[in-house]
Amino acid sequence: MFVRRLSIPEPWPEEEPIDRTEWPYTIPCVAAIAENGLEFTHPVTFLVGENGSGKSTLVEAIAEAYGINPRGGRGSMKRKVPLEDRSPLGRHLELELTPQGARYAANRKLKSRSYFLRAETAFDFIEFISSFEYILPGYWQDDLRTKSHGEGFLTVLRTVFSEPGLYLMDEPEAALSFASCLQLVGLFHHLGKTGAQVICATHSPILASTPHADIIELDDDGFRHTKWADLQLVDHWRRYLTKPEFYLRHVIDDSDEVT
Repeated sequence: MFVRRLSIPEPWPEEEPIDRTEWPYTIPCVAAIAENGLEFTHPVTFLVGENGSGKSTLVEAIAEAYGINPRGGRGSMKRKVPLEDRSPLGRHLELELTPQGARYAANRKLKSRSYFLRAETAFDFIEFISSFEYILPGYWQDDLRTKSHGEGFLTVLRTVFSEPGLYLMDEPEAALSFASCLQLVGLFHHLGKTGAQVICATHSPILASTPHADIIELDDDGFRHTKWADLQLVDHWRRYLTKPEFYLRHVIDDSDEVT
């Protein structure tokens, strides 16, 4: 484990005060963290919730607070995001690190093992790394421009997420098929058993089913630790796959036939 707890302490008197009536403190999960904090108890944690529930906002702020480029990439002491350039939440979010997390954060080489993968920037990053005529240390050997997005994603994940580190992910399932998501579950499970910490924002019931993972559901009441079978996401998918017409009738005209 690297991060034990998140909190949003009150700023020092000489610092700019927090306006809790403004975004992102109007997001219920952020308001709840400001009130009581959020603890991580398992090596693998999934943040699950509807669009707008604060999943991506929270993962990005964790990356900034730990010193990882919020647009995605490895942790780096040289490229630590200045406080004034961080997101509104990243300026105030405080990480309570474990001894291992503090040791890695203070050591440039160890910190570079950590990584933030976000779906919307990952493809540009893959193309950039693959454009070099030589292999960059710590990256992949194949030219991923010749592979599908899903194949490229899995290659990146298997190459970069290969040793203890803090791994943050924002909807990595975006480019993955059902079978590829299952492979990612296996990788998450392996990382959790070998000293890494994974914090992943997802809409995927497959990823959230990773054995022994903690699931935190973000909703209008803030957040709650829950079980996979009790997730609203899982319930909706189960109902939809059984009777899709019950859902489609709300988005398709009555004149259209659903089969």
